[in-house]
Amino acid sequence: MTTVARPQTSQERPRTAQQHVAGAAGQVVLLAVLSAGAGLGPVGWLAGIAYLLGLWALLATAVRRAAATTLGPADLVTLARAGLVGGVTALVAEGIWSGHTAVAPLVVIASTALLLDAVDGQVARRSGTVSALGARFDMEVDAFLVLVLSVHVALFVGPWVLAIGVMRYAFVAASWSAPWMRSVLPTRYSAKAVAALQGIVLVVATSQFLLLPLAVALVSGALALLVWSFGRDVAWLWRTTHLRRPAATPRIPAPRSSR
Repeated sequence: MTTVARPQTSQERPRTAQQHVAGAAGQVVLLAVLSAGAGLGPVGWLAGIAYLLGLWALLATAVRRAAATTLGPADLVTLARAGLVGGVTALVAEGIWSGHTAVAPLVVIASTALLLDAVDGQVARRSGTVSALGARFDMEVDAFLVLVLSVHVALFVGPWVLAIGVMRYAFVAASWSAPWMRSVLPTRYSAKAVAALQGIVLVVATSQFLLLPLAVALVSGALALLVWSFGRDVAWLWRTTHLRRPAATPRIPAPRSSR
């Protein structure tokens, strides 16, 4: 995830392009496997390809702005995770359209994506390739996975579950009109734990192993913790700005990460 602040040469550009192509090919293979083994239909394919194109465009833009010559080892793990999230997206979209979701593949793929979330951070730190680009990439993949899982769980638990998926995006949107929300937040391991808990709880609810009342209670608890975590951050930002405490360098708000 190391970035180099210089323009890419003609010999270096193909490296990132090849990595993007490899990631895209991996997701297409996953969609083909889901089509053969989990009944993924045209709607799922359409959602998966739309996600892939959006991911490709956003990642290519981010790499160009960061003047990165290549994706580091941890970035490649995140890229693999992003492909898995594309599979989750396809399965959820197909389930919404057909009324039947392939739960087992969905749980396996989402669980693998969550497990790899702990791997890419370790790889980045141990290889000395931590970068703003890699951290942001990791965070956006996490946020979108939680959003898609919340859409699926909302189908049988209730629409209020969508609050888990959209809360981070609402926070970012609010910061556009409230500059005081753009300051750097202090590192809190409790916030990271709460963020990680959301994905775990949503996967457990997705599995439907729990009775519905228990699933509702579990997801409600996770949402309450998320509201508390975001609320504490907003309160800290407000106090820091309006009590004229020294503020850190502004940045674009990002979701909590396990990194």
